[in-house]
Amino acid sequence: MTQVVLYGVGSPILVDVEESLFRAGISIVAGLKNFAGESFLSESVKVITPDAFDNGILELPFIVPLFTPGHRWQAATEARALGFSRPYGLIDPTVTVPRSLAMEPGGYINAGCSLGAQSHFGPFVFINRGVSIGHHAIFNKFVSVGPGAVVAGGVRIGMGAMIGAGAVILPEISIGDNAVVGAGAVVTRDVPAHSLVVGNPAKIIKENIAGYKGITVNSAGQ
Repeated sequence: MTQVVLYGVGSPILVDVEESLFRAGISIVAGLKNFAGESFLSESVKVITPDAFDNGILELPFIVPLFTPGHRWQAATEARALGFSRPYGLIDPTVTVPRSLAMEPGGYINAGCSLGAQSHFGPFVFINRGVSIGHHAIFNKFVSVGPGAVVAGGVRIGMGAMIGAGAVILPEISIGDNAVVGAGAVVTRDVPAHSLVVGNPAKIIKENIAGYKGITVNSAGQ
């Protein structure tokens, strides 16, 4: 049986990741608590801290169960600094997966998603429940997509961008690095990097933002 470590236990979305692992027959050896605060890990799973684990843990694959792109980027960077080197890509067994799909290490695709052929998911991408993705879509590293979003064919989403719940992105649109698409937005034209768009049709309401929740994702440490 495959065994993994969860790096970061302070996000409620952790419970969905646990369910996906259970359905996939993957065992959680431990959850690593990297910040003070509540743990959302099941009581049956051991919680450890960065100063209290053995080197055997470092040899296991790890998953970062955090939705916010910047938080996931920070945690993945921390994990690598500690010596973790095997990010694990997880697709929930309920997902409709085409024969032709590229998924790089560290990503997570939640239950009930439909994935288009020839799509590409970069490192540490997070696709939440019930997302529909068209063919030839490209998701750069640390992209997050909220529940029920529709990403049409040929869409390109830049590093660290966040797509809100229920948003719709029309075919061939490009979303820039660290851009934010608000929940329910309908995106009919390209979105520049570090921009916030909302509405139907989506319009820019803020420019030069750092990123979702004020955190810029970059390539440092990755």
